[in-house]
Order: sequence, then structure tokens, then C-alpha cells
Amino acid sequence: MFIKQTSVFIENRNGAIMEITDVLRRADVNMRALSIADTIDFGVVRLIADKPEIALEALRREKLTVVETDVIALSVDDTPGGFHIALEALYYGEVMIEYSYAFVAPLGGGATVILKCREPEKAVALLKASGVKILSQDEIH
Repeated sequence: MFIKQTSVFIENRNGAIMEITDVLRRADVNMRALSIADTIDFGVVRLIADKPEIALEALRREKLTVVETDVIALSVDDTPGGFHIALEALYYGEVMIEYSYAFVAPLGGGATVILKCREPEKAVALLKASGVKILSQDEIH
């Protein structure tokens, strides 16, 4: 129902993201999704890893500030309005989306949307009732 997202808080400087990817590379962890938000002084790198427990452990071992969060992964059609059905379900169910990011799978695999919602259990129920496919950690590629 939920997948694990790893958030790394970093200083906004040249090479900071590369340090994260190096830690993950050395731990043999593959990133499935990535989102980066920044301000003038710091940034938040949010990622979905194929091995979330190993990613979390490896990043913490390097003394990075890391948080693990449960998020929802949806599979939507890669067509105009494909994401709209999910948004309607959450809107009419009065569930607030805190943030979201998405990626399109290669070779017609559709789109995957990651959602962080204020009421995640309610969000999942509304999405399922609307026919939206919820993905597991293993289904994200």
C-alpha cells in the first residue's frame, strides 16, 4: 500500500548530490525515482530506491541527515488527463497533497506518480475506489 521514500537534507553546494549518488552506488542501491527541491542554503533530495533499507543505512553511515517517509505510488496512463482521475478522487475526498513527483516508464509503460498526502490511508482508499492502481515498492521501475 505504501512505499518507502528516502529524503536526504543537504547543503546547497556543488557536488552535494553526487555525494549521495556515490554512497548509493557503493552500497549497490539503484534509484527508481528522484526529486530535488532547494532553497538558497539547503536542499532536499527525495528518492525511491530499489533497496530502501540499505539506502537508509548507507546514507546514515556517512553522517547525512536522512528521513524515511511512507508515500503512495500510483500507476497512471501516460495520456492527457491520466493523472486527473487520481486528483479528482483526492479533491472530492478532501485529501490534501503535500507534494508529488512523477516519471514516465520507458517503452509505453505508463507513468508513475509519487504522492505524499496528509491522510495517506484515506487517500489510498479513495484512489482504489476510483480505479487507480497503487504500486508496491517492487513494481516501481
